[in-house]
Amino acid sequence: MEDSQQVRDGKASRRPRRLPGRPLTRAFFEAPPEQVAPRLLGKVLAHFSPSGLVAGRIVEVEAYLGPHNEPPDPAAHSYRGPTPRNRVIFGPAGYAYVYSIYGRYFCMNISCEIEGQAGCVLLRALEPVARADQMALNRGLEPGGLDRLLTSGPSRLCQALGLTRVDHNGLDLLDPASPLQVYDDGYPVKEVLVTARIGIHVAVDLPLRFALPGHPCVSGAKNLKGVRVLLA
Repeated sequence: MEDSQQVRDGKASRRPRRLPGRPLTRAFFEAPPEQVAPRLLGKVLAHFSPSGLVAGRIVEVEAYLGPHNEPPDPAAHSYRGPTPRNRVIFGPAGYAYVYSIYGRYFCMNISCEIEGQAGCVLLRALEPVARADQMALNRGLEPGGLDRLLTSGPSRLCQALGLTRVDHNGLDLLDPASPLQVYDDGYPVKEVLVTARIGIHVAVDLPLRFALPGHPCVSGAKNLKGVRVLLA
């Protein structure tokens, strides 16, 4: 959580920010990632950025299991145990785990499980719900384009919301004073689509990818196939 120290030390305001709906609880995330992931669909990720509020509805996620599982998940960053890079996902639930790929892009996860037992949910796609114009500018695109081009894909959504490891890794998403929060605005989700994860080379058969069926912002929405499951 060292990357967010500058935020806690005053880079971001400690003034509580009001969002529509209700915040999620710590207990919501203190569960196995494969249970948290489908229940995250429909929730909203909000970033109080220097340019103002930008937010998107979570429409696609993937679960990554901790090394305490049997068998462990070889595709998870926690597979070989805690390191300075991944220690956020071994900490309390409900925190942002942001990591870099290819030296220039970022992906965001949310930590799950009780402290000491790693697990996380990767955010793969959002539906823009606040300031799509600013998201386009953040991505170097012309405003007014297709929403799916803004936030479909884990790196795209981080770029659209202006998220980086140095500024956002280790932030508590449940803190009302945090610049990065996740909340429930009452959007109904009764059914999810379950598929295998994509973009990995190990444990490719595990059904740990979850998406809103038919949503245009989901990665590869036109050709997406899987099993539809009703949420309890």
